[in-house]
Amino acid sequence: MARIAVDTGLAHLDRPFDYFVPSTLDAETVPGCRVKVRFAGRLVDGFVIDRVDTTDHEGRLAFLAKVVSPEPVLHPEVIALARTVADRYAGTLGDVLRLAIPPRHARTEAVVRDATDLELPPASHGDWQPYEHGEGFIDALRAGDTPRAWWTAVPGGDPARAVAAAVLATLESGRGSVVCVPDVRDVARWDAVFTEVLGEGHHVALTAAMSPAARYRSFLAASRGEVQVVLGTRAAAFAPIRSLGLVAMWDDGDDLYAEPRAPYPHGREVLLLRATEQRTALLIGGYARTAEGQSLVDSGWCVGLAATSDVRRASWPRVEVTSGSSAGSAPARLPHEVFRAIRATTGAVLIQVPRRGYRVSLACQDCRHPARCAPCQGPLVQTSASAPLACRWCGTKVDSWECAECHGHTLRSPVVGALRTAEEFGRAFADLKVITSGGESIVDTVPAGRVLVLATPGAEPRVEGGYELVVLLDTWLMLAREDVRVDEEAHRRWFNALALAGPGGTAIAVGDPATLQALVRADPVGFAARELASRAETHLPPTARLATIDAPDDVLTELAARTWTPHTEVLGPVPVDSRSAESGERLILRSPRREGAALAAELKACVAERSAAKLQGLRIQVDPPAL
Repeated sequence: MARIAVDTGLAHLDRPFDYFVPSTLDAETVPGCRVKVRFAGRLVDGFVIDRVDTTDHEGRLAFLAKVVSPEPVLHPEVIALARTVADRYAGTLGDVLRLAIPPRHARTEAVVRDATDLELPPASHGDWQPYEHGEGFIDALRAGDTPRAWWTAVPGGDPARAVAAAVLATLESGRGSVVCVPDVRDVARWDAVFTEVLGEGHHVALTAAMSPAARYRSFLAASRGEVQVVLGTRAAAFAPIRSLGLVAMWDDGDDLYAEPRAPYPHGREVLLLRATEQRTALLIGGYARTAEGQSLVDSGWCVGLAATSDVRRASWPRVEVTSGSSAGSAPARLPHEVFRAIRATTGAVLIQVPRRGYRVSLACQDCRHPARCAPCQGPLVQTSASAPLACRWCGTKVDSWECAECHGHTLRSPVVGALRTAEEFGRAFADLKVITSGGESIVDTVPAGRVLVLATPGAEPRVEGGYELVVLLDTWLMLAREDVRVDEEAHRRWFNALALAGPGGTAIAVGDPATLQALVRADPVGFAARELASRAETHLPPTARLATIDAPDDVLTELAARTWTPHTEVLGPVPVDSRSAESGERLILRSPRREGAALAAELKACVAERSAAKLQGLRIQVDPPAL
């Protein structure tokens, strides 16, 4: 007999099932292989969890229909992790396994490589010397210990090289590593650094953007034990590594780590669960620190790795904050301080602009009323100097606009994008080459020299030797979104931009001096502590557990009356989309952190009840990244 995880797609059947194994398939049916079974009259996919001699099922057992492949791709530690993640996020095992195991590629699977013993290059502590206890952390990994650290990096070194040194120390202890970075651009850069530090053949890259054959080849290399190190994006958190010793992540606050498919797990939480279950070392780092990281450091679950105050102040660029206004005048978007600083530079200048477009917000010049589309009342925008006005929602072009309030015909732009800003700087600095990066046109690197780079957050290119000047424009706009994490996200993007400054570089931030004090003090840890205290006051994650349920209003009214856990608060229902009352409703559940597991279990039970009754499904997110 075989115990099989069957992908039924039904929450009330989220459990393994036992099947008889025909004698003709006995040798091929190994734990972890892909199979086909007959379930409710149709053939469905599944994975063999284990071979068993007895069953608790009282009725007749069906026979296994087919072994798709005898290749064991689902390992015991991965299925245990997938089960934990499913329970943590009130999801099903099948949904998590679809995230963890890439689709099969038969031709790639047929290729068997000979095992080769590769020598490791000598290790170095150099990249960890600026950090208190940094060298001790590397020594502990080399000795086979399992230290857990939340690392606050400082500019000047390459974080990819520092993490590679930690991975190399782990390899020397005979153990493997999983390393996650935000996107494929990061994977490409870190992959080159890992090859240089670890040597050829010791690691593979694993991302969903790879071709099916290349992705499955990398997955099989880890599954078969051909490599002990996997570097990838969020899905790599589930990579099967033999003798796993270290899980690592860079820039855990990046929203790309939030899985957009059910059950919507966050890559950071997957690695935290894996480190706990498999008792591995942990290294999560970034130039900024999240409230989740600060919470774990404060609790003593992990230690904080940071540079001394002298090293920290010397490493970060000196930041000047200007409101853009002079005595008796309104604030200027492009203050004189910025122009003066650019004129004084001899090297590269980075200007971070929150929005990519041209004129991304329009209003009446006379009465300041927002310019709206007549058919749908959506906001009007302009994509270029020669483009007509168009609605951001429905795309309707507007040839002749008149204000609905005062009947004026002159427009102003309260929010200007990177492309319009590039035009303005191009006219002001005709002797400088202006490069833009953002949206679908991202530049990875720019040549050293006197160049002006305008980039949106996350699209800042690198320059050899770093930028001489970094300018943060429209900081108020970064904070304008109504979201729980808006302050944290804005500071993360600002610190990431400032970290691109070269030795002795300077920076100017245009905004409210009181709001930007963490940048002036180069104190991401202090900001994280204040952010965590703010979350505690408002009972928001990570100090509490939050869940959202999206469904029609009549369903949510019934669920709002349900008792979830003894101390769960029910908020709502509220409209999901303010643009339309027909976009659905949302119920928000908030419980103390100690009742988080119980709340997830109640949510799963609710979904299972509706699934068994063949009622409409619910969209549930536990600790959503945005609210």
